[in-house]
Amino acid sequence: MQEYKKISITKDDIVPVAQRMRAAGVHLAMIHGFLNKDGVPDISYEYEVDPAIESYTVVGERVLPSITGIYDLGAEWAEREIMELIDVKFEGCDTSERLFMPESMIEGQGHIFVTPMEELTKNTQGKEE
Repeated sequence: MQEYKKISITKDDIVPVAQRMRAAGVHLAMIHGFLNKDGVPDISYEYEVDPAIESYTVVGERVLPSITGIYDLGAEWAEREIMELIDVKFEGCDTSERLFMPESMIEGQGHIFVTPMEELTKNTQGKEE
């Protein structure tokens, strides 16, 4: 079983860590992003450092440097996806086109709007008749 190591970093550490990993021939496995229970961005950069996955995590930042210049499309797609889904920006990442969200969404900001079931039910009562 592969070991998992979580390492907290600041946004200033993102590029130097990526450069060090790339120079060592380490693969970028994925960049994950989500809003934690307090609505704060939690972004992790996961690298395959045999025999472990090292996850370098930045919490609470809404603007981060892009690592597309270091890991090319391996980073670009993940960064663009995160930008479409949550309100986090990667400076230097190409945002000229969306990956999957419609162009009619809020200008340049990634958000998925989730409506609670009770609100949907309330809004549709009486419309079915």
